Order: sequence, then C-alpha cells, then structure tokens
Amino acid sequence: MPRLEPGQPAPDFALVDQDGDPVALSDLRGHKVIAFFYPAAMTPGCTTEACDFRDSVEPLRDAGYTVVGVSRDEPAKLREFRERDALPYDLLSDPDHAVHEAYGAWGEKMNYGKVVEGVIRSTFVIDEDGTLTHALYNVKATGHVARIRSALGV
Repeated sequence: MPRLEPGQPAPDFALVDQDGDPVALSDLRGHKVIAFFYPAAMTPGCTTEACDFRDSVEPLRDAGYTVVGVSRDEPAKLREFRERDALPYDLLSDPDHAVHEAYGAWGEKMNYGKVVEGVIRSTFVIDEDGTLTHALYNVKATGHVARIRSALGV
C-alpha cells in the first residue's frame, strides 16, 4: 500500500465507534485529530499504546487535538476495551480494513521473523483543514505517545 506524506489531504472515512454510532473524519473538520491504527484491542502492545494515549489525552485536548483509535475489531470488543481500560476517546471499527488501506496502515510486515499481511501500527496527525501534518508508520507501542507529544510541542 502507498504511504501517505505530510501535506497530503487525509483520506476521509466514515466508521462506527464502540457504541455503533457513525464517526466521519469530515465531521471533525475544524479540530486537529490524532488517529492511531493498532492491530487488536486488549492485546499487550495495543493496551500499552491505548493507555499511553489515555494518560496524555488531557494535554492533547488542551492543545486542541481529538484522539481516535482505529482497529479491525467489532464495536462490542471496542466497547469492552474502552470500558476495561477507561479510554476517554472513541475507538473506531474498520473490519474490512478499507480505511487502514487508504492510510497505508495495512500491508506486509515482519511478525516474529515471518512476513505476514496485517495492520501496520501507525499514527496520523491531521490539522483543522484535513491535511496531514504527521504520518508515522511502524511505530512502537511503548514510548510512541511521548514522541508524538514532543513533536507537537504538547
């Protein structure tokens, strides 16, 4: 899948959240958005990343950012994940990975020494006009949020 670059328009999407309610990127125009794509709810690495965003959500919100997580999980599993770990932002369901593909967050990757096709842990920062300011691929779950905050000056 082709990778996105800063300065490009962020691909619009319309997905359902953990409650089955629709969320479209276009509805968030006028807000800065951080969208992080992760492989699976309630797995160790994804929990670490999601909780790091949880623990940083206040300063990010104070700086005008809306955080959303995107995975292939169904809404019921996302709801359980959100409740279990007290995640104060929406988790969006992309079961056919079409939005993952549009963002370049789906493709071949190394997993335990084998090439597999799947979710490429990625984070995108989108400005108020829908333009990408950061497109980060193959990020590590641990320490990633601190690096984003540093890059954003938050």
